[in-house]
Amino acid sequence: MNDYHHFKFTPSVWIVPGLLLMLIWTVFLVEHSLPVDLSSHGIFPRTLPGLQGIVFSPFLHGDIHHITNNSIPLFILTTALIYFYRDISLKVLFYGILLSGLITWIIGRDSFHIGASSLIYVLVSFIFFKGMMTQYYRLMALSLTVVLLYGGMVWYVFPEVDAAISWEGHLAGLITGFAFAVVFKTPDYKESIQYDWEKPDFNPENDVFMKHFDAHGNFVNTPKPEELAEETPPAGVHYIYHYKKATDDSPSDE
Repeated sequence: MNDYHHFKFTPSVWIVPGLLLMLIWTVFLVEHSLPVDLSSHGIFPRTLPGLQGIVFSPFLHGDIHHITNNSIPLFILTTALIYFYRDISLKVLFYGILLSGLITWIIGRDSFHIGASSLIYVLVSFIFFKGMMTQYYRLMALSLTVVLLYGGMVWYVFPEVDAAISWEGHLAGLITGFAFAVVFKTPDYKESIQYDWEKPDFNPENDVFMKHFDAHGNFVNTPKPEELAEETPPAGVHYIYHYKKATDDSPSDE
């Protein structure tokens, strides 16, 4: 079990977020080019026709400002979800839409609630809480990154911030993400790192580091006498002189 097995980049990491955004933008362009008003297919709380919005609302947006604000975080968070939580990513997306929509239908004001912000809050909440629960350094780092990027979103779960924003949908997404972090199980990532001394076949006598300690646990850094004898002498330059008797044919200094 290792990181490479769990965290591996595949085409699905960006294909799924890309297809999701493509569908959202296609609906938006069709709605505003015909033009037709699809907001009536959003969530209208505590009414039977309003239940359809649980499925349709994430794909409906009021204006260009609304859809652009949701597109970037949705793509980034969905990509992170699939890369780091591949095995349960589709469950989080599918059931996140349904459960957050249902909670919005229960607690929401008497108005149409549309937009993918509920799903964004599901992703932010799930990635943050799940990473902290795993106690695994990579996922905890991801949690802290999400807080740095989107931590300010927590203020939009309160009704006093902006009456035009569906704070109920945001709160529903926050609750849903936390519930999924508790319910959905992930592998024990901490087992993926196994040191040599944790392995069953580990033998301290063959370990290079352990050889620096004696039987009493004292650090020993001096080589043994037999090791000194086996050491190769340091490299150097050796000069060998050969005496040769001078002859008459030898050149002179004159």
